[in-house]
Amino acid sequence: MGTLDGPPPEQIPGKVQVLISGGGPSGLFLALDLAARGIPSTVIEPRSAVDHTRPRAKTTNARTMTHLRRLGLADALRAAAPLPVDYAQDVIFCTRLAGPAAHELRRFRNSFQLVPGRYGPQPECGQQVPQPVLEEVLRAAAARNPLVTFITGWSVVDVQELQDQELQRAEGQDTAGQGTAPLYAAVVQDASGSTATIRSSYVVGADGGSSAVRRSLGIRLEGGSAALSNISILFRSKQLGQAITLNSAVQYWVVGSEAAGMVGRMDLADTWWAIIQGVDPTKEVAPGDAAALVRSLVGTDAADIDVDVVATDPWTARMLLAPQYSRGNIFLVGDAAHLNPPWGGHGFNTCVGDAANLAWKLAADIQGWAGPEILDSYGHERRPVAARTIRDAAANGKALAYHFADPRLDHDGPDGGAARRAVHEALAVKQSEFDSLGLVLGYTYADSPAVVPDGSPVPAEDPIRYVPSATPGALLPHAWLQDSTSLYDRLDGGFTLLADGGALGGVRGEHAFAEVLDAGARQGIPVAVAEVGPAGDGTPLSELWGAPAVLVRPDQHVAWRGSSAEAAAAALAVAAGFAPAGVSPGTSPQGTSFSVQDETRSNRVDAVIP
Repeated sequence: MGTLDGPPPEQIPGKVQVLISGGGPSGLFLALDLAARGIPSTVIEPRSAVDHTRPRAKTTNARTMTHLRRLGLADALRAAAPLPVDYAQDVIFCTRLAGPAAHELRRFRNSFQLVPGRYGPQPECGQQVPQPVLEEVLRAAAARNPLVTFITGWSVVDVQELQDQELQRAEGQDTAGQGTAPLYAAVVQDASGSTATIRSSYVVGADGGSSAVRRSLGIRLEGGSAALSNISILFRSKQLGQAITLNSAVQYWVVGSEAAGMVGRMDLADTWWAIIQGVDPTKEVAPGDAAALVRSLVGTDAADIDVDVVATDPWTARMLLAPQYSRGNIFLVGDAAHLNPPWGGHGFNTCVGDAANLAWKLAADIQGWAGPEILDSYGHERRPVAARTIRDAAANGKALAYHFADPRLDHDGPDGGAARRAVHEALAVKQSEFDSLGLVLGYTYADSPAVVPDGSPVPAEDPIRYVPSATPGALLPHAWLQDSTSLYDRLDGGFTLLADGGALGGVRGEHAFAEVLDAGARQGIPVAVAEVGPAGDGTPLSELWGAPAVLVRPDQHVAWRGSSAEAAAAALAVAAGFAPAGVSPGTSPQGTSFSVQDETRSNRVDAVIP
C-alpha cells in the first residue's frame, strides 16, 4: 500500500493481520521479509523522517548485508553509502591524529568484515554506512512494496488481548486475513493526542528500548549500565582530512590523556563523527566544548582547524536483555528485546538477525504449514545470541581508549617508545571488537526444536575465530561455485535440500530426494531440491558439509544433514515446527563414499504431524 505520512484517525486501518510497532531497521526489515514471503503487514512509526544528525550505528556487518542481498537490497545500500568499502578497511589506535605526536599504536586490518573484492565467508562483505542512510533505503523499498503499509506520525501506546466477548464479536465480522481472527487490540496515537484502535492477529514490538509493546506485556529488561557515559559529536571540517598524518582508517581510536575517543569520516566530503569516551553523565557539553574536545583528539597544533559542530548526542552503554521474547502472538525484536553496548558494531545487526529469524516463522504460521513449536523457537534461538553478543560487547566496554592513556605516549625518548610498545601489546585485548567473525557468523541454534541434531560436536564459541560448519543449527557454510555464483543464490525462499551432485552416485538430486518434495507437497511446506557443487576451487561440497546433503531453513541455517531421503523428509517436518517423536542419532556422515541409500550412517527422525 505504501507510506501514509500522518494520516487522520479515520484512515488508520481497523484490522490488519500483522502489526509492527516501530519502523526502524528491525521493523522495516521484518515487514520487507514478510512481504517477500507473500505476507502483508502494517508498520506504525512515530518519525516522519529519519534524523541524519544522530547517525548512531555505522556498521552493517557481512551477515546483515547477506540478509539484505536476499531481499535484493545489498546493492542499493552500497550505492547509497557515503563511504565505499575501498576507502579504508582498518581501525587505527593512535596518540593523536596529526602533528609530530601522532603515533600509530596498533592497527586492526579488515575490521568489520570490510574486504574489497569478492568475500569468502559470506556472499557479501561488511559496509560502513550511517543508520539513517540504511533506514532511508528500507523506507524506499517499503514505499514500493504493495504488501507493506508504512504509517508514520503515529505510535503504538498499548496492546491488549481481546477478551472472549470482544473476540466473538470480531470473529463474527471480517477476519484480519488468511482466515485468522484478530486476537489483539493496539491503541495508536499521533502527536496531537488523537487515538485509534487496530485489531490484529500478530503484534511485533520493534519499538526500541522503551517499547510500549513490551510494557503492555509487563516484561522488563534485565541488566545494567556502564558507569561512565559518552558523547557522540557530528561535525564538519574542511581541513581535518588534510591535517591527519596517519593512514586512512574507518575509525581512529585516540588514546589521549586530555580526551580519549574515536573519530571517523561520515562521507568523503567534510562531514565527520567523533565519540568522546568516559564522560561524566551529570555534565552537559556545550557546542564550543564539543569542538574543543574534537581538537584535543586531533593534536596539540589543532587550534586553527575548523570544527563546526552539527549535533551532540550523549549516551550511556546499556547491557539489557528481556527474560522472554514473546507471549502468545506478541513478539519483541531488536532493541525492544535487548540493548547492546555499541562496541563492535553489533547492536542493530543483532536486531536485523531477530527480524530475519522471526519473518519466516510468522509466514509459516500464517500460511498454515507451521507446527506448534515454530513460533516458540524464535525466542529460544535468538535470546542466547543476544546474550552472547552483550557479553562480548560489555567486555570490550571495559577496555576503551581512556583505559590505555599514558602521558609518556607522546614522549620522543626511550620512555615514550617503551610506553607505546606496552600499549601496543595491551591493545591485543581489543581484537574481538574489530575482528569478530566468530560472533557474526559462528552462532548456532543447535539446541533448537526446529533443527535435527546429529550427535556431532557443535563448534566452540569464539568471538574471533569462525569455523564453518554444517552441524545442524549452524549457518550454512558459504562457498563460491565454479560458475562464480554464490551457493546462497541456490537457496529457495523456503526450505532447500542442497545435494552434492558428486556424492550421489550418478542419481540426480531431485530424484534422490524426491521423498522430500513429496513430504513438502503433502504438508504444504515450501521446499526445493538443488544439486550443487563443487566449490570454485574444486572442493566437493560434501567435504564442507560433512554429508552429501543438507536441509537449509529459510533463514540460511542448517536444519539437518545426512544421506537418507527418508530422514530428510522427516527432518523437514521437525524444521517446520512439528516435534520429533524420537531421534536416533547416528554417526555423522563424512566424506563422499556412500550413497543416499546408505541408511546406517544417517539420522532417523520420526516427526509427529497432526
